[in-house]
Amino acid sequence: MDVQQLQQTEIFRGMTASEITEALQVLEAREKHCEKGETLLTSGSVTERMGVVLEGSVTIESNDAWGSRTIISHVGRGQVFAETYALLENEPMLVDVTASEDCRILMLRSVRIQTLESNLKPWALKFFTNLLSISAHKNLILSGRNFHTAPKTIRGRVMAYLNSVSLRSCSQEFDIPFDRQQLADYLNLERSALSKELGKMQREGLISFRKNHFRILNPSQV
Repeated sequence: MDVQQLQQTEIFRGMTASEITEALQVLEAREKHCEKGETLLTSGSVTERMGVVLEGSVTIESNDAWGSRTIISHVGRGQVFAETYALLENEPMLVDVTASEDCRILMLRSVRIQTLESNLKPWALKFFTNLLSISAHKNLILSGRNFHTAPKTIRGRVMAYLNSVSLRSCSQEFDIPFDRQQLADYLNLERSALSKELGKMQREGLISFRKNHFRILNPSQV
């Protein structure tokens, strides 16, 4: 396993190579390869493992019994998923984790983390600190989604989302992590209505785009 690559991930940030090696042993790390569209974790199930995306990306989705899908968030390379469910014993998942492209995942067993508290080793302290940082960051992401879906109009939701991506990337030109259907599911919109509104915004000179690459042309109106 490429320890240098793991040092660039959120969960192992700040750890030495020897600390990561020890952590992988204690956390019973195992690698998993997934194809696009494959479901890694399903709602209603209980998991003892969290995932680290080494290559590719996954989406966190809510799929109800009537076939409606809502995308909660996108998890890219170096990021972590399912850590909350893994740390809470016997807590059923309320979401599905699906590979949005071919990906390579590192699964970590979290049950043993609880037993380290009485004899906290340096790597474990860093691990817990990183988990806290990840949790805080995800709270911001979930709060952001509430802002994105709060506007009543399609344009309002699109503007809210694109503006936030622009602010995070510190640029008026950026890529988004969603294809058109995924963006519609994330914003709780119909794909056809979203595509129609994006085309209208482009004709009006507010934005330009090609696939998932966007540019804000008139930021004063966003």
